[in-house]
Amino acid sequence: MFHVVDHPCVKAKLTILRDRATGSKQFRECVEEITAFIAYEALKNLEVETVPVETPIASATGYRIKNEVVIVPILRAGMGMLDGLLRLVPDAKVGFVGLERDHETKLPHEYYCKLPAAGPDSVAVVVDPMLATGGSLAAAIDLLKREGFRQILVLAIVSSPEGRDAIEATSPEVKVYTGCLDAGVNENKYIVPGLGDAGDRIYGTL
Repeated sequence: MFHVVDHPCVKAKLTILRDRATGSKQFRECVEEITAFIAYEALKNLEVETVPVETPIASATGYRIKNEVVIVPILRAGMGMLDGLLRLVPDAKVGFVGLERDHETKLPHEYYCKLPAAGPDSVAVVVDPMLATGGSLAAAIDLLKREGFRQILVLAIVSSPEGRDAIEATSPEVKVYTGCLDAGVNENKYIVPGLGDAGDRIYGTL
């Protein structure tokens, strides 16, 4: 259920993200652009329904997305991916999950949650640039399940084998789409080679 979006443009933009000299403005722009490429793949199985449409020439059959899409950024870094998704699905609803990693235990701690109600056709799209250990993402998925979401997708920009394995072990039914799979995580639980702290680099809080 783990998918790497292997696209030349994604590879080129990831190189810009990895570069320590890249400033916040360009970093944010690349995050949004990569998100759109990953979302294109992740959302291709959304259901559609037919609707009538009048073109300037004749009547035609059109389509609209049947699923209610709920984008769920994991605060705060996930916010950097939100606009890239909303450009593709402007009618999507947005929920927020705040998870903070304890620097000693390395375990996620929930400090905020605000979600739309889950409907029968809802698809929750969880976004977080970094899938490192998988702890925060697993906690977010569990929270969404408790709130009634049955269809869940994950979008990440950089992932590690440890994070992939953690999600496959805890939620094997959840599909994960990512821009790349890196070598692993270091003793501080950062992805190697990674791109550093995505939240700090998006918001210039280094």
